[in-house]
Amino acid sequence: MSLKENDKAPPFELPDQDGKVRSILDWAGQWLLIYFYPKDDTPGCTAEACSLQSRLPDFKNSDLNVVGISTDSVSSHRKFADKYKLSFLLLSDEQKEVVDLYGVWVKKSFMGNEFMGIARRSFLINPDGHIARIYTKVDPATHADEVWQNFLAFTG
Repeated sequence: MSLKENDKAPPFELPDQDGKVRSILDWAGQWLLIYFYPKDDTPGCTAEACSLQSRLPDFKNSDLNVVGISTDSVSSHRKFADKYKLSFLLLSDEQKEVVDLYGVWVKKSFMGNEFMGIARRSFLINPDGHIARIYTKVDPATHADEVWQNFLAFTG
């Protein structure tokens, strides 16, 4: 499935870093940034998470929620969140169902080796549950600022 802007965001239910099952419906009627990232506690993923965390006060004051999703386990997410004092939810997709639904489970290559993995992408979901923006070229260090500028443009 190839998602496009204005498409309805695919539904999901996944456990967070505390094992509580969360649904996209938990954010119905609200803005939501779903960011997909390859692996907990790696340099790029840590930079992205910490950048989002630093912007979180702005996001929360404007009713923009943030959720990270990777295929790491619930316990891995708990350690990652604790280590970097992340106060947004990290959802575990060990079965790779949601990463597949959102089209971020892709063939990648590194040093001549091909493997399946998560493409670093984000989806800004509007209060009606539609995709307002898809971020396909994510710079972990500046992504939070890019999202913030886009959000302000959407909400005026």
